[in-house]
Amino acid sequence: MFDSPSKLALGFLTGIVFGFLLQKGRVAKFEVIVGQFLLKDWQVLKVMLVAMAVGSIGVYGLVEAGWATLSVKPFVYGGVLIGAGLFGIGMAVFGLCPGTSVAACGEGNRGAMIGVLGMLTGATVFVAAYPLIEPVTKGFGDGGKIAIPEVLGVSPWLVIVGLLLAVAVFLAAVEYFERKPLRKTPGQVGGVKEPPFVSRGHVAR
Repeated sequence: MFDSPSKLALGFLTGIVFGFLLQKGRVAKFEVIVGQFLLKDWQVLKVMLVAMAVGSIGVYGLVEAGWATLSVKPFVYGGVLIGAGLFGIGMAVFGLCPGTSVAACGEGNRGAMIGVLGMLTGATVFVAAYPLIEPVTKGFGDGGKIAIPEVLGVSPWLVIVGLLLAVAVFLAAVEYFERKPLRKTPGQVGGVKEPPFVSRGHVAR
């Protein structure tokens, strides 16, 4: 049921490093995540994509070295759709996701602590109610334990190379548009509209 103590210790250490990087990446901040939802701050998506790219290399590298075990979960269509919807609603309301909320707890965020308590409570309720929920989630079909490399019939490393290229292109595009100066119109400074009495010269600048 459980991996060896050495594998569990490795997971514990990598989890600490991941939490540290989440905090340093500022994605444990409510305003940063809200900014991503409003498409005004792309920091969250940048960190997520980089984590996916680096994590994919790390996971498959550790598996091939025999230091980790890859556990693919069944692709239950109903569970994925319902879970994704609830996850999105929870993140929009809470302003943090499970990982970033734990990092925010480490920063002393009391609101995040309440949210984590709510997640633990929800998980407990889910486990207790699973016999009633299972027929609904599995009623839409079960794709089995599949992963992209198996679906495409190619090596996982080929998929990882494609992911790295896609992430690199996306990050370059985001950096380009973020650095591109905003087109200013009369009465605007830094893309923010000034009050009429300022733009008309009634206030010295």
